[in-house]
Amino acid sequence: MTAQRKRAEPASRYDRDFYGWAVEQAALLRGGKLAEADIENIAEEIASLGRSEQHELINRLIVLLTHLLKWQFQPNLRGNSWRLTLKEQRARLERHLARNPSLRPSLNQAVTDAYAIAIVVAQRETGLAESTFPAACPYGMAQIFDPAFLPD
Repeated sequence: MTAQRKRAEPASRYDRDFYGWAVEQAALLRGGKLAEADIENIAEEIASLGRSEQHELINRLIVLLTHLLKWQFQPNLRGNSWRLTLKEQRARLERHLARNPSLRPSLNQAVTDAYAIAIVVAQRETGLAESTFPAACPYGMAQIFDPAFLPD
């Protein structure tokens, strides 16, 4: 070890005070002071927002698909709560897609990803074996979004 140690770089405002950094960066951008803005971290935060919207889509689909599976494979437990959860998730999905229309082209992959998790959640919540549920999503896109569709 050398006698002189390298000093650690002081943490940037981005690392120390995210809220303060965000307010500061917004003011710089609004003021047209791009040269002073933290472009690298701003770009990362914008990309992160996009990923969050994709995660929200998948999470909503997981809840919806889980309840469709529960409705289909536990007919003796069907109730108003499950029906209302299906209605709520469909409305939330439609709203999310209306606010983020560029997510629509990724819907098929999102359903595939969400269904893989929905099977696990349905197993945990129902106690039914994995083999009870179809390996691939049995619901078409129109059925998933159809407010009147309830699988039998």
